[in-house]
Amino acid sequence: MTEQAIVTRCADLDAAAERAAEVLATAIDAARTVRGAAHVALSGGSNVPPALERLGPKLPEWSDVHLWYGDERVVPLDDEESTHRLCTQYLDAPGATWHPVPTALGAHKAAAAYASELDGTVLDVALNGLGPDGHTASLFPNHPALRAEGICVAVLDSPKPPSERVTLTLGKLNETRRLLLLVTGDSKVDALARVLEPPDPAVPASLLDRSRVEIIADEAALRG
Repeated sequence: MTEQAIVTRCADLDAAAERAAEVLATAIDAARTVRGAAHVALSGGSNVPPALERLGPKLPEWSDVHLWYGDERVVPLDDEESTHRLCTQYLDAPGATWHPVPTALGAHKAAAAYASELDGTVLDVALNGLGPDGHTASLFPNHPALRAEGICVAVLDSPKPPSERVTLTLGKLNETRRLLLLVTGDSKVDALARVLEPPDPAVPASLLDRSRVEIIADEAALRG
């Protein structure tokens, strides 16, 4: 029988964002206490900004916190499509060490460089979203990247623009100590229902290690 992920039901986007911020802050504090530093993977998406805005004030200081990315679009880091731009805009984390993906290198070289930088580091917590097609990070349904080994992989043909991306592999995500899947809105009802079914490469988020996952979802996404 497939192990079930924890599902935390929240009233709406605001409540889900608050829960995500609380979990992230707790995980960061615990990692710093136990291991002396915290390693966090962030993601993009429309529901991420309110979570990041709430997270910043929950930690009085951000020293010894390393901020990585679960995926990034291969665009300039100040581009509107950049996950790094979005996260630095909404997360006030003075003293944190940011680790942007070196997108100026192009997809393949950026993936290799990021893998080298992240090598040997186990992420303490990762914030992931869910696409209506079931994708998470830049791991898309039935895509060859789902079978990639190692730490990072270049995606050159994303079905969602921009087409070129760098993403952590499924294996790297699944060694993360705690995985959060933030899911809000009625456009995610079908995808979330499929995530809760047995693992299926057609629904990449369903392949996340359920023993490590907490799904934080609002009523709109769970009403199916």
